[in-house]
Parts: sequence; C-alpha cells; structure tokens
Amino acid sequence: MRIVIVGGVAAGMSAAARARRHDESAEIIVLERGPEVSFANCGLPYHVGGEIPHEGSLLLHTPETLRASLNLDVRTGHDVTAIDTAAKAVTVASTSGVEDLSYDALILAPGAVAIRPPLPGLDSPRVRTLRTVADAVTLKKWVDDGATRGVVLGAGFIGLEAAEALRHRGLEVDVVELAPHVLPPLEREMASVVTTQLRNLGIRVHAGVAAESVEVGDDEDVVVLADGTRIPTDLVVLSVGVRPDTAFVETAGIETARGAIVVDDRGRTSAEGVWAAGDAVISTDAVTGVQRPVPLAGPANRAGRLIADDIFGMAGGRPIPQPVGTAIVRVGEITAAMTGANRASLDAAGIDYTTIHLHPMQHAGYFPGASTVHLIVHVSTDDGRVLGAQAVGYEGVDKRIDVLATAIRAGLPATDLMDLDLAYSPPYGQAKDAVNLVGMVAENVENGRLKLWYADKLDQMRESALILDVRTPREYSSGHIEGSLNIPHTELRERIDEVREAAQGRPIAALCAAGVRSNIAYRILVGNGFDAFSLSGGTQTLRQWWGDQAASILVREEVHA
Repeated sequence: MRIVIVGGVAAGMSAAARARRHDESAEIIVLERGPEVSFANCGLPYHVGGEIPHEGSLLLHTPETLRASLNLDVRTGHDVTAIDTAAKAVTVASTSGVEDLSYDALILAPGAVAIRPPLPGLDSPRVRTLRTVADAVTLKKWVDDGATRGVVLGAGFIGLEAAEALRHRGLEVDVVELAPHVLPPLEREMASVVTTQLRNLGIRVHAGVAAESVEVGDDEDVVVLADGTRIPTDLVVLSVGVRPDTAFVETAGIETARGAIVVDDRGRTSAEGVWAAGDAVISTDAVTGVQRPVPLAGPANRAGRLIADDIFGMAGGRPIPQPVGTAIVRVGEITAAMTGANRASLDAAGIDYTTIHLHPMQHAGYFPGASTVHLIVHVSTDDGRVLGAQAVGYEGVDKRIDVLATAIRAGLPATDLMDLDLAYSPPYGQAKDAVNLVGMVAENVENGRLKLWYADKLDQMRESALILDVRTPREYSSGHIEGSLNIPHTELRERIDEVREAAQGRPIAALCAAGVRSNIAYRILVGNGFDAFSLSGGTQTLRQWWGDQAASILVREEVHA
C-alpha cells in the first residue's frame, strides 16, 4: 500500500507516524514544498526574540531521522502541482524535474500561506512574514545586525508574539491593526487589558486604522497609515492573516468552500481515496456550527492521527472532533487565552446567551503574589451550556481556560462548574476557584436571583435607572459615574430610604469594583421591593470596555464620608 502525504509539520506528520504504527509494510511518502518537514512553527517568534537561541532547536525532525525511526520516505523541496483523482496520481515538481506519483491513499495537509494584501511597497526587501524557519532566521539576523525599529502589520497571535519579540530585543515597535482592537477574536474589554500591557512594554498601538503603503527608501522604509501617520522602520513583519494553500486542490475538482477543502467527520474529501486535514481544511465550529478553517496546531495533529486510523479502518473510524478554538498568547507579563465562541460569532449564529464577568484572584488572596484573572464566560440562555470563555491575567489563565475548554467539549451546563473538584492550595488556587465562581454566578442568573447589566448599556442606564455605587467613599472618589448615588453596601440597609427617594420609582443599577458587593446590594434592594440590576464585572469591566474613554466617564472628585 502506498500512502502519499502532501505537506508535513502538524497534520501531515501526525498522519504519517500513525499510519506507520498501523502498517509496517506500507510505503509512506511525504512531499513537502519547503526545506523543513517538521519544525516548531509556534516557536518562531521566540527565536527572533532570542529566547530560543539556536535555530536547530526549531527543527523537530529531519528526513533522515524520520526514515531511521519510522521508515518514512520524506522528500523536501517537492511541490505538488496537480492531482488526478481518477488515475490516483499526483504531479510533483522538484529540482530533479516533474514526475507523476501514484497513490492508494492520498492525505492533503498543505497548510496555509500568509495573506499579502495589495499594498504598495509590500515587495520591499525589508518586509517579511513569520511562517517558516527561514523567516525567523532572517528577522533575527536583521535584529542582530543592528535594526532599531520595527513595524508589525496585524495584531493577531503571531503579530503580537512578533512585536513582543522585537521589543524584547530592544527595538522601537509599532503595531498596526485594521480591526478596532488588538487580538480581534478577544472581546473588547479583554483586548483593552492587552493594549495596556503593550503600551507598558513601550509598544505603540495603532488600532482601527489601515496601513496604506510602504514607502521604500535606501536606508529605511516608511509605513504610511490611513490617518496620515508615518512610521520610519528598519523592518516590517507582515502578519495580517493566512489563507488555505489549496489552488492545486481546486483545479483537481475536489470540493472546496471559500478556498478551504471540504471534508466529512472522518477527514474524507469529495474524491475517493483522498483525505485532508490541518489549516487548509474547513471545520465545523463545535459551538456555533459555522464552517471555517481553524489554523491551530492541536486540531491539526489530532485530525492527522484520526485520518490514519480511518484509512486502516481502526477504531471504527472514530470521527474527528469539532474544534472549539482554544488558543493562548503571552504578551509581556500577561497571558490572554480563549476557548469556544465570542460575542461576534454567537451573534452571527443567532444564539442567545448571557455573559458573566469575574475578576477573581488566581490563588488565595492572603498568599503572597496574588493577582487578578479577568474572566469572561458566555452561557446559553436556552440550555445553560458554556459557549465560550476568555481570560487575561498574570498567572493562572491557562489553567482556567483549559478547564472551561473541557466543559465546552463535554457540553456541561455552566451551573455544573461550581461542583468541579479542582486542585486547591494557597499557592495554586482558592477554595472557591475562579471556575467554581463562574458556576455560582451562572446559577444565580439562571434562577433569577441575580439580574445583570453591562458596561455597553451605560447610556441607557443613565437615562432609565438610578445608578447606585456601593463602593467605599474613597473608591468612589477615585472615579465614579457622574450623577450616581454612593452608599457603601454595608450601610445600604440603614439608608434604604435614601435610595427610594433618589430613585423616584426607577430601577436601580448597582455597581461596585468587581461585582461581588453589588450582588450583595442587589439582594438587599430586591428584598426591599426594588427592581434592580448588578453591573457585570463592576467598574473593572467598565474601565476595560471603555478603554481610553473611561477617564472621562469615571469622574474624579473629592468625596467626604
């Protein structure tokens, strides 16, 4: 049996290794266009930044090591240009010429290529993507040779990793993002925290603005933005996104959608004997049902392995799991992570949900080093399932997002989270972990014991409700909503008549710093006959949502107790 695999790295090499374990006698040929068949593409920015000092550390396997360990016939520098699905053959171009190679089973794992927008000057020799080992080596050499300024076009995961790496090496760095905020999949209030961290690192952020051109000069280039900003630079990292590398697949008549290969839940394409996996494949989102490519290493590796199982009829052809899009990135001293659906994808899919904001400590507050984990969780209003979650913080972000990714995969209702038996010791967590707290708040909302209002509805609440700030006078004076009434939650029962007089029949929109005290106030207000709401996430979330505008929304003035 001859298995031909187009593309290495994640999906392709996982399929090849698994296929060999199933059949020692199979002929397994891996065709890779580039010079490396198995490299740590996620580690590329860290080589540029010097944290992975040696280029060789990025190379996981070579054709020689793969032949020795798995008896794989790995051919680098081999570009598949055509597929004849009727004849079961592929056309391959290399330095040796062009040949046709037959197959019994064909696995397509061509991956994705960087998007290059039609931007004048983008062909400058100072512009580089960050997709290959050669890209990383070149960028590192430019920095080693004395580059002092860099511009990163695109503030997605790779873009921010590249920006951090350049800044770590001492360069002046500007990041340009067309979307309204950095890391576009992040919710607005989470992205605000990341933007603050970037600024703290000394990185200049230009969000909500397009790059119009790159002016090529003898000694430097100049990146020109749509708002007229001109940024001189020694290098440009292009990281505005990727697209499936599937031109040769489409011409073969294999079904694609929006440029990505269409597969069933076993990775089978529309052509008999042809499977596909990885960044070039369209996947069905586990939460929204939307079909889209998911360019992540984890899903690619898992899909490649399961395709090999299906080819050999193992495990009853176990289906490839639908991805939930779990991802994480380090930005300076903080970590940002996400799993499942965000607001935009839920809204687009027409799914009703409730959003919960929390700001718990990552471990016991009395243990030294406690810091906040900013957490957002979206919960289905239909069946209570966890639909998506995001977190940003200094520590403990990965742990919480991994637990919540598991909950999404398992279809758990959010209320079940409060019953999870999670590891606890003061240096590691709290007796009521952040994930447990999500379940508790979700139960309160589901059972009607808590009604929330949100930072984006501030103007509506100002018009229709009395805003009641239940923080201390000192906190209130540090920044409060103009026209709000300040009564600390510990005094609310004794001063309830003041609330009644100020409200004049209107609902009460309570708030505190993080949502804990306003929840207590909410129960007091409801117990006294008021129609009330509690601000989800408190003023912490409000500041994050409004970002730079928060300074004018939360006025500062001296207030005496």
